[in-house]
Amino acid sequence: MALYVVRHQHAAERCPAQDPYMGATLLNYLSRPNVRRHGVQIHGEAVVQGQHTFYLIAEAADEVGLRAFMQPFEMAGSVDIYPASTCARVVASGGCASAMPLGGLGPAMDPEEACQQAIDAGLVVHRAHPLNCETSIPALIGGVVMPSARFYVRNHFQIPTLDPATFQLTIGGLVERPLSLGMRDLHHMRSQTLVVTLECAGNGRAFFDPPVAGVQWERGAVGTAAWTGVRLADVLRRAGVRASARYLWLDGADRGPGRAPDFIRSLPIDKAMDSDTLLAYEMNGEPLPLSHGFPLRAIVPGWEGAHSIKWLTHIQASARDHDGPFVQAGYRYPRRPVPPGTLVPASDTVPLRAMPVKSLITAPADNAAVMREGIPVTGFAWAGDGEIRRVDVSTDGGRTWAEAALGRDRARYAWRRFEYVWRPPDAGSYVVMSRATDGRGRTQPIVSEWNPAGYVWNAIDAVRVNVGA
Repeated sequence: MALYVVRHQHAAERCPAQDPYMGATLLNYLSRPNVRRHGVQIHGEAVVQGQHTFYLIAEAADEVGLRAFMQPFEMAGSVDIYPASTCARVVASGGCASAMPLGGLGPAMDPEEACQQAIDAGLVVHRAHPLNCETSIPALIGGVVMPSARFYVRNHFQIPTLDPATFQLTIGGLVERPLSLGMRDLHHMRSQTLVVTLECAGNGRAFFDPPVAGVQWERGAVGTAAWTGVRLADVLRRAGVRASARYLWLDGADRGPGRAPDFIRSLPIDKAMDSDTLLAYEMNGEPLPLSHGFPLRAIVPGWEGAHSIKWLTHIQASARDHDGPFVQAGYRYPRRPVPPGTLVPASDTVPLRAMPVKSLITAPADNAAVMREGIPVTGFAWAGDGEIRRVDVSTDGGRTWAEAALGRDRARYAWRRFEYVWRPPDAGSYVVMSRATDGRGRTQPIVSEWNPAGYVWNAIDAVRVNVGA
């Protein structure tokens, strides 16, 4: 089915609606059941008031069939049919006159469909193709586990589509018994469910000063879900990983166009053998959504999200780290603090792994207007692979702090809800702040340490609240 914009014009003296019976006939003709019988789908219709001009947004197999359907309107005036596209498709293709960019290797999800699904779910789109979008702060309000449709999406390439019936995960390299496992094999293994917070390494990049290139994530490239799958360690034991193996190379089915490098991440063998590192096939009790790695992805709890490779198809055990750009150049952090604006060679960086302590105020919203009464200040705090020990809230711009109450729900790798009931002394404009501390004594800084990639922004969170009388 192709999308079209149809324009019909007629002279004032030939307006069909002037005859109530003719007008009713046209309304019946445009009824959805009748339209479907003609192989047409109408998405919208409008008449330009007083101009005797009528527009349709319609889908049809081709222009010939659509024009045949519009024949009654041609009897009253002109009919012009224009090939059309959605806004999502235009943005994903890079312009009104641009063709959709070529994807990678193999079948992939239509970028227009992926983008439109994200928009319909209320996600904030930063880039339509490859799709990158974050969760709006209002959508974070609620329980600890987030609905899958509202979970942030981070992609480097187009979203591949894999057939679970023929899917195979291969495990090779430094193993005694190379394996090829289908989804049925994985489902027959012992399963485990973990509630884990995943966060993009660049979450908060938009707040660095001076600015840093890359996706300008604000605060919503983070989310928590219940992930179900098998322990990666169980799969590795079945394969018999050799003692000489120090890393696993995780490779997904997503591919870039042309000579784009493959997105491969390297996982140290000790983290791979951790009993909490999963090969997940479910998210929140349902099969993984396509945009989150269907049918299989890694979940590496506590570490930055790019380690949790989606659409996982290959695991290779190796004695050395992977030499690709997403390991040797990307997702790395300076060995020591650097002045803002400094370019740091890869040799002076270390791999970015565990995420820092962080908190996020979800209510009140920034610039909210509230009445002067008990105001709940709520949000979430997390600390990568650490535990949240306390969260403090300031309602006077950081001059004084009070301890917030932590929620009962707690899991080792998941964020924890906090709440503080604030009773403003007077009406006015206030800066409300949250500051988390983890079990190792790490506390959020006032200003996050600048780095050239804009990673791990974790400054104290702050919102302005306007209190009425």
